[in-house]
Amino acid sequence: MSARILEGKVFAQQFKEAAGKRAEAFRQKYGTAPGLAVIIVGENPASQVYVRNKHKSCEELGIRSDVIRMPEHATKEELLAKIDELNADRAIHGILVQLPLPDAIHAQEEEILNRIDPAKDVDGFHPVNVGRLVTGSPGLVPCTPAGCIRMLELADIPMDGKRAVIIGRSNIVGKPMLHLLMAKHATVTVCHSHTQNLPEITREADILVAAIGKPKFVTADMVKPGATVIDVGINRIAPKKLVGDVDFEAVKEVAGAITPVPGGVGLLTVAMLMQNVVEAAERQMET
Repeated sequence: MSARILEGKVFAQQFKEAAGKRAEAFRQKYGTAPGLAVIIVGENPASQVYVRNKHKSCEELGIRSDVIRMPEHATKEELLAKIDELNADRAIHGILVQLPLPDAIHAQEEEILNRIDPAKDVDGFHPVNVGRLVTGSPGLVPCTPAGCIRMLELADIPMDGKRAVIIGRSNIVGKPMLHLLMAKHATVTVCHSHTQNLPEITREADILVAAIGKPKFVTADMVKPGATVIDVGINRIAPKKLVGDVDFEAVKEVAGAITPVPGGVGLLTVAMLMQNVVEAAERQMET
């Protein structure tokens, strides 16, 4: 029997509806909309698509969206000055710098992201927000792992007491996912490129999260029968062909539930960003 397919659009729509209601309540209470500023440097085609999707989602939900386009040759100092300006703008509640940055300033990425006011860091990447996540304090959480957790909740997939395995230890997905799953009382193992006997470990997982960036890396023999498999990977293997980190066709015959690629986790990320913008706005107005 094939796995239950966890369609991203179904869950993303629920996230957006919740964010839209909160945005409307915010406008009613404060007479202004929650505001997001997205800075895009250069002409990266994939980044253009992502920024367009974020702008469209904001418009749908009544969230102010400012897209700030800077040329490919923009300097680090120019970008930092723009971030400082947005940090001081009380009408902007969330700031996001679209990655990747051009080669000339790519090495300064950490310094640039850390310049964003933690209260406006809707990506959840600032060390202050990372520290809050690790210690279990309220803060803004990276959108992709937060979306995965919310999806599991809405799908009634239990986490409490379950074995969870994450393949990948990135700051964007793997590490935050570890802390979010632990907060739900799962027992979590993080695997990576140096892990030995990987299939033995993944076969113990009730919840398996693949975030390693290798096409179809997770095969059916790596999955415990009935497990929930969350595929965070997006790999382009042909001009118009996207696949995840999981061999979907094979694994869906073993798993109990699985996210597809495309149409899975990717849709959750923008929807959770909308929630983060509204939450950031609410907190800033309350302090």
